Amino acid sequence: MAPEFMLIILVAVAGFIVQARLQSVFAKYSKVPFPGGLTGREVAEKMLRDNGITDVRVTATRGNLTDNFNPATRTVNLSEPVYATPSISAAAVAAHECGHAVQHARGYAPLRMRSALVPVVSFSSQISTWVVIAGILLIGTFPALFWIGIGLMGMALLFSLITLPVEINASRRALAWLDSTAMLDDQQYRQARQALSWAAGTYVIAALSALTSIIYYIGLAGRRN
Repeated sequence: MAPEFMLIILVAVAGFIVQARLQSVFAKYSKVPFPGGLTGREVAEKMLRDNGITDVRVTATRGNLTDNFNPATRTVNLSEPVYATPSISAAAVAAHECGHAVQHARGYAPLRMRSALVPVVSFSSQISTWVVIAGILLIGTFPALFWIGIGLMGMALLFSLITLPVEINASRRALAWLDSTAMLDDQQYRQARQALSWAAGTYVIAALSALTSIIYYIGLAGRRN
C-alpha cells in the first residue's frame, strides 16, 4: 500500500475520533445548565451587546451543529438545540459564533481573507479533483494540466489554513468574554473551553485532509510518470 494512501487513512481515522469526541462532549455538556437559565440566544444577544454590536441579529436555523455567523446578512445563526437550550454547550457555541461577529466588527484580517476566498474555493473544489485526474491520465503529454489541478486543490488547503486562526481566535474571544462576565464557575468555564477545543480540532483535521489529498495525488502522478 502506498504511504500516501496510508496517510489518508490515518487522517480519516483521526477525523472520526475527533468528530465522535466532539459529539460526546457537546452531548455531555448540553445537560449541564447554564447559570441563570440563559439560552444560547440570550447568551449571544448579551455578548453582542457587551461588545457594542447592534447591527447583528440572532436567528434560529435547522440542524445540529449548523451554527454560523453570516457577515453578508449580519446574522448569528444558531441551530435549534443551541438557540433554545440553557446549557454550557449552547452557551459555548453561541459565544463562539458571536466571536466571529466581533471579528467582523473589528476588521479581523484573517476573517476578511477567508470571506474573500469563499467564491474561489467554492469553484475550485468542484473541479479540482477532475482536473487532477485528467492531468494524471495526460501526464506524459500535458503535465501542466496536473499542476493546474494541484493548484486548485491548494486553494482548499489555503482556505483551511486561514480558517484555523479564524476559528481559534473566535473561541478565544468567546472564552475571554465568558470569563469576564463571571457567570461561570471554574468547572463550568473548563467545560466550555473543552467543548470549543474539540470543535477546533475538526478544523485541524480539515487542513490535514486537504494536505494529504495533495500529497496523495502528487505521489500517484509520480508513480505513473
